[in-house]
Amino acid sequence: MIAALLTGLFAPAAEAQEDGSMILSMTEFVVKPGHNTQFVEGVKAWKECYVENDGDWTWNMWSRVQGEGNVYGLTSYMENWAQMDDMSDEAGQACQRLAINLINPNVEKATANMARTIPSMSKPLVSMDVLNVTYWRLNNSPLFWETVRQVNSAMSELEGEPRGYWYYGVGGDLNAPHAFVVNPYENFAAMDVDRDGPWEVVEEVHGADKRAELQNNYREAVDVSWSYMYRRVADLSYAGSE
Repeated sequence: MIAALLTGLFAPAAEAQEDGSMILSMTEFVVKPGHNTQFVEGVKAWKECYVENDGDWTWNMWSRVQGEGNVYGLTSYMENWAQMDDMSDEAGQACQRLAINLINPNVEKATANMARTIPSMSKPLVSMDVLNVTYWRLNNSPLFWETVRQVNSAMSELEGEPRGYWYYGVGGDLNAPHAFVVNPYENFAAMDVDRDGPWEVVEEVHGADKRAELQNNYREAVDVSWSYMYRRVADLSYAGSE
């Protein structure tokens, strides 16, 4: 399964569509207890093989900071769904045996999800090694997105641009998020900077009544939310031309 994810599911990244929207592919690996070192070394070996075989797929690997056990997130972008029809990744096929022998045995579970970027609600791209990601399961998507757009607009009005990168989920099981936002940081020290929260910004821009209205709409639209921090693992990621 994991070998197939590494060699087939994610096609090489391409230029964005005209509206700038891209498809984000995400695979979460839950590593077996006591197997973290073996997993890391296995991914390193697979990456080395892939680069040596002139593979052109690029990806990021993220280590989750909180929660139980060792969990990694593999992310990559596609321009469109048609890229999933292209299974001709010769470099991935050449390295498939390494994934089967060195990665798969160290993984307890792998879960794949997809999402679509929302460039109109997101900040310009920046380099990021630390992420804080907030996820939502919704019961009223139109109300949620209208609320988010108004909050995002207030933040852009006050600060010049949104703070993060917004996505909406595409399919998935009952645990897959309907929406999430990625807030990037240069490092963990950058998280120590005090900033007003979204509701404080709304109140500063539009007043207390608008804040109360949007908070009420948010509570009505959301079933559950949760968040995690992630650290980019450079040795397990590949940006191309290394």
